[in-house]
Amino acid sequence: MQIKNYQNIQPNNDALTFSIKRMEDLYDKFGGQPDEPHRHSYFTVLLIQTAKGKHIIDFNEFDLAAVQVYFISPEQVHQLLETEKSFGFALTFSPQFMIENGIENCFIEDLHLFQDFGFSPPLELSETEFIALNNLALQIEQTIQNNGKFKYQAVGALLKLFLINCNNSCSLSQEENTQNVQASVVLLRNFKELLNQNYKNWHKVNEYAAALHITSDYLNVAVKSLTGKSVKEHIQSRILTAAKRLLRFSDLTNKLIAYELGFSEPANFSQFFKKCTGISPTKFKN
Repeated sequence: MQIKNYQNIQPNNDALTFSIKRMEDLYDKFGGQPDEPHRHSYFTVLLIQTAKGKHIIDFNEFDLAAVQVYFISPEQVHQLLETEKSFGFALTFSPQFMIENGIENCFIEDLHLFQDFGFSPPLELSETEFIALNNLALQIEQTIQNNGKFKYQAVGALLKLFLINCNNSCSLSQEENTQNVQASVVLLRNFKELLNQNYKNWHKVNEYAAALHITSDYLNVAVKSLTGKSVKEHIQSRILTAAKRLLRFSDLTNKLIAYELGFSEPANFSQFFKKCTGISPTKFKN
């Protein structure tokens, strides 16, 4: 089974780099039928007012509920399974939209809202927090519909404020209160970039620490203080997510997947996968 991949925010308009739609309209458009597991080349934010069902992101299953926000990064595999009509907003925007409207990529990285792989739980909101975000979404929707001059620059400013409010609602961000936070944020950004580039070949913490010219302990403390996960957990999660995607959505054998992900022997890959998931690669695939 090949994974469905959406390249454009609007299928018949590859120039469109931002979109906001109501979840209830999308539900009606598709008759309540869920899409296949898929991924996008753009960012997706779901601001949920009410919903029931499941949201599966990178093989992790979350319960849809009221006043939540989901953040889906480009290339993450996800599927929305609604048992009744959801209400809320779906915002999609491309990296190009960010560039065109002065939103630097490091801004997204520093928020820690969008995860490139693995565990991506929803942000649970209070009623007050939801109302503030919903008002911003309504402003964005109205700005798009009015078709005024500089509308996308206005949308970019509102989107940035929306994401900042989400960040401020995140308890993890509120714990970032040490004097070295900014240095840790830069270090985390650099580590994640290295990880995405080298996860197939570098499986050890000291390889990343050496590339960043710091000790393994220093890297681990900085990464864990911001994400709650150790460097080793990040590495394993990145490899595991890639493995699951290949097992589920490619025709490669377990042996070829093992070599693709940098394991010297297929048995080592099987042992790693079973240790992390509790089942063998073959059982997961089937």
